[in-house]
Amino acid sequence: MAGVTVEKLANVLGVSPERLLEQLAEAGMKFNGVQQEVSATEKIALLEHLRSSHGKAKADLKAPSQITLKRKTVSELTVPTGGPGRGAKTVNVEVRQQKVYVKRSTVAEQAEHDPEREAAQRLLNESHLRRESEDIARRDADARRHADEERQRELEEQRKREREEGERRAAEEAERLVAEEAKRKSEEERAKTDASKPKKPPARAEIDDKPRGHKPDKIAPKRAPVARVITAEDEVGSNEAEPVVPAANQLHLSDHARRNNKKKPHRRPSQPEPQRGGRDHGFSRPMAPVVREVEVGDTIVVAELAQKLAVKAPEVIKALMKMGVMVTINQNIDHDTAVLVSEELGHSVKKSGARDVEAEVVSIDPNAGEALIRPPVVTIMGHVDHGKTSLLDYIRRTKVASGEAGGITQHIGAYHVNTKKGIITFLDTPGHSAFTQMRARGAKITDIVILVVAADDGVMPQTIEAINHAKAAKVPIIVAVNKMDKSDADPERVKQGLLQHDLVPEEYGGDVQVIPVSAKSGMGIDNLLDAILVQSEVLELSTPAKGRARGTVVESTLDKGRGSVATVLVQSGCLKKGDIVLAGMQWGRVRAMYDEAGRQIAEAGPSIPAVVVGLQGTPNAGDDFLVVADERAARDAAAARELKSRDVRLAKTGNKLDDIFAQMGQGEVQTLNLLIKADVQGSAEALRESLTRLATDQIKVNVIASGVGGITESDATLAVAAKAIVIGFNVRADAQARKVLQEGGVEINYYSIIYEAIDHVRKALTGMLGTEVREQIIGLAQVRDVFRSSKFGAVAGCMVIEGVVKRNKPIRVLRDNVVVFEGELESLRRFKEIVDDVRNGMECGIAVKAYNDVKVGDQIECFDRIEVARTLTVN
Repeated sequence: MAGVTVEKLANVLGVSPERLLEQLAEAGMKFNGVQQEVSATEKIALLEHLRSSHGKAKADLKAPSQITLKRKTVSELTVPTGGPGRGAKTVNVEVRQQKVYVKRSTVAEQAEHDPEREAAQRLLNESHLRRESEDIARRDADARRHADEERQRELEEQRKREREEGERRAAEEAERLVAEEAKRKSEEERAKTDASKPKKPPARAEIDDKPRGHKPDKIAPKRAPVARVITAEDEVGSNEAEPVVPAANQLHLSDHARRNNKKKPHRRPSQPEPQRGGRDHGFSRPMAPVVREVEVGDTIVVAELAQKLAVKAPEVIKALMKMGVMVTINQNIDHDTAVLVSEELGHSVKKSGARDVEAEVVSIDPNAGEALIRPPVVTIMGHVDHGKTSLLDYIRRTKVASGEAGGITQHIGAYHVNTKKGIITFLDTPGHSAFTQMRARGAKITDIVILVVAADDGVMPQTIEAINHAKAAKVPIIVAVNKMDKSDADPERVKQGLLQHDLVPEEYGGDVQVIPVSAKSGMGIDNLLDAILVQSEVLELSTPAKGRARGTVVESTLDKGRGSVATVLVQSGCLKKGDIVLAGMQWGRVRAMYDEAGRQIAEAGPSIPAVVVGLQGTPNAGDDFLVVADERAARDAAAARELKSRDVRLAKTGNKLDDIFAQMGQGEVQTLNLLIKADVQGSAEALRESLTRLATDQIKVNVIASGVGGITESDATLAVAAKAIVIGFNVRADAQARKVLQEGGVEINYYSIIYEAIDHVRKALTGMLGTEVREQIIGLAQVRDVFRSSKFGAVAGCMVIEGVVKRNKPIRVLRDNVVVFEGELESLRRFKEIVDDVRNGMECGIAVKAYNDVKVGDQIECFDRIEVARTLTVN
């Protein structure tokens, strides 16, 4: 109340203003009037004066150390009396509340001498010291690791320099050998030239090694050197004596000729004489066709195959055309086609044994430890709307089902749950018929399948499909009969339905556990968890918990802020942050990992799902992933997989002569182009397959592109160029894409429920089919007599026996149920009156235009042509 006037203060204190002025004057304060303000100091001084005047001690005006607030509320409560008809009585209820607020300084003063606080402070100081020591040790370890990495890098650089030096020396040695070989060949050519210069070529002489002008030594025998002349008779093996000529007539040959003209043994006539000059040619004319065995991988280019077979490329193309395959010289063909065409050309093919990059990355990790027990992976499968996600929600204590579009699951989800019985990893699969591939993937990567069947609905189509997937994957099945809380629940009906598909419950002597549960009330959930853990103990699930991680991509998506995001399930090893991952045709380094709740984690062990960020692109759902040693191996393996996939795809989509002729025979076939973008890879795959199955013989569905992420400008440009309908499933188009689509006049459709998208495309295809004309018989008349008319010719007197005969409709004349004429009526009369129609049971006269051969007993059929909308019949 600081700054109030004397008058207001008097009203507050309940005294008159004059009395208050007197008291202020007694306290030594002078005020001129009642409108003058009274300060807080003056109020305190007045209070001290009044207390002293009444003989009280001086007040302690310090601020209170605590404040107590008390509150009391009174309400009325109506309580019914004991017996019926006695009414009710009213009871007063009084609620008292008290709150105490203590000043912080007081608490701090009390805490200064608190021994527990001193102990806590001492523990805090010790933790700080321990953290500092750990930081120092971590820094030392990082320094040692960096030093080791630097040393390893220097060793690699030294090895690289040594390798380059060895390659350089090998290149120099090869150049030296090439130079020596060229020099030797030039010397031989020069020797051949010198040998062709002698003036007496008819005979070939063999002489001794003495040069011309050489004087024999005194010790040598006194015999003149002679030259032996070899005639043609000697060439064919003659036994006559060799004629001897004097040494003065010997032939002087070059040193090279002397070396080459050594005495040769006599040869048989059947043996061909070798090439003169001492060198033989390596070519000989083949006497039989050469059969070659070539190596071919999964695909090969036509030109490369022709080169390996040593035939001209047109010959290979001609052989392929005879087989019905239309290709060019630069197109790929698959391995089977290459085998057939090679055998057609007289050669053989074997599978290429080239270096496989895949074998290098998919190798056993030497650091993998011993196999340890791992949590089971359980897939929940069943028909749509049978309560799969609700059952999982009760186990996880979440509400996923309430937030899903249309109340149905549309992509696979992975969760691990810490239950009282232990850790269990659950995979929730969609139940809609469009998600067949998702259910198949879930069955392949699981250990146990929980088949959810509604007790009020029984076994349905997707239930049967889930049973088949589980049997194909050879996975044990546990049946959970859900919705037991409903009044019309009939578990026996479910068991009878399971018997029809070779699932015999334990109550009937089989090995399939059937557990009644309720996702709403929680009935039987503990029994279901016990059954899962018992089954996992029987399976003895174990895998290495250390070493490089391996697993499966459960789902993938494209996030605008984080890039490519993949949900993976680790099946062995340990996935850590910073590992280099190869997933399908994509690779990357793990930048961050999250669990299913969005919390960041550092590693994920066996049977634990994780959301991985850092891949170069979005892998396909169902692809295997593994951790590789280095980036180079991951990059090479991803490139090899992408090239292999592209070659196989191009080889399979090659034009066949049969397909071309079939298309020519069908005439013009309409095509509906679609561009699909979805939030996750599995939804895009399900949409693509479901919409492609809507195609018929008259109209085709062509998905020009499908992927994950928002609709971009490049997608819009492609859709405009192909005049395609854009389908966005849980994604939207950006501003540039919307502008391009609007300018191009292309329709864009957004969906969040898959069956709505399928129904919309089905309606569009039905509209493209148009209408067809059908004939509907509306009446039948029998000819009883024939009259002749000068105006109309033959006039048939008829009785209408079915329907109605109309004058302006076309007719057919039937004789013995065979059509003999088709045309229209010229006249329809009844008792000489022209009528528009004649109904059943009436007589009439009918004149058929341009037909006078009507006979008694014929039938005249009247029909109508109507247009009927064509319906879509799925192949």
